Amino acid sequence: MEKEFKEKLLQFVEEAIKEDVGPGDYTTLSTIDESKQGEAQLLVKESGIIAGIEVAKEIFLAIDPNLHFEILLKDGDTVKYGDIAFRLRGAIHTILKGERLVLNVMQRMSGIATQTAKYVAAIAGTKARVLDTRKTTPLLRFLEKKAVELGGGVNHRFALYDMILIKDNHVDYAGGITAAVNSALSYKREHNLNIPIEVEVRNFDELKEVIAIGKVDRVMFDNFTPTQVKEAVDLVNGQLVTEASGGITLDTIAEYAKQGVDFISVGALTHSVKSLDLSLKAKLI
Repeated sequence: MEKEFKEKLLQFVEEAIKEDVGPGDYTTLSTIDESKQGEAQLLVKESGIIAGIEVAKEIFLAIDPNLHFEILLKDGDTVKYGDIAFRLRGAIHTILKGERLVLNVMQRMSGIATQTAKYVAAIAGTKARVLDTRKTTPLLRFLEKKAVELGGGVNHRFALYDMILIKDNHVDYAGGITAAVNSALSYKREHNLNIPIEVEVRNFDELKEVIAIGKVDRVMFDNFTPTQVKEAVDLVNGQLVTEASGGITLDTIAEYAKQGVDFISVGALTHSVKSLDLSLKAKLI
């Protein structure tokens, strides 16, 4: 687990435990002796792609480093009903304290990974790659984007700071594509920024303007039909990385991918996904 991701995770766990436990888990404190030890296992109750096992381990060990955590499956594995992802053993109070947080995280991450894998499978055999977007749950983006990777997708920019993405509102506020791109290029030089520039275009006039300007890295075809994407890809002719975006669904993504576009971004990977059904089952030692 990379250092930056783990740092974000530990900060997240600290705040999430504060939110969920507060001054105390009074149900557990009042019903179970603090010295009791137990075991638990993560049971898969639905077919899909499992994600968040390594995250679950870090969550439980952050709460109690004395827990024994045994991983039985790998993040990104295809799973079915009845599979067991991991087992853990230790203080029952600790297991119950982390149970809901781990399930919330893993169910959402697994749902995203499962959804992403379906989109990836739909365009198998084409050059296109599936991209996520910034349409994520605030403060959970690092987990949701990790889940996209585990499902076979590709992360777009993480946030506003790692790419200049000039979208329709930027173009309209800046006074046009040429003005927006020239300002972005000047800003990069003045601030010594080494980040790519992508421009969203809404029609062929805007696309031709981007091509004429040059000096950008990627162009996004927003709400183009598959036929228009083919025409746009031909017009770009390899001068820029190409991306299709805007309302593309599991039913339509294959047709877009056939047009030769490099990337297809899908907000639905993260903004409207169904969680995978998982359960943490406990037993006494």
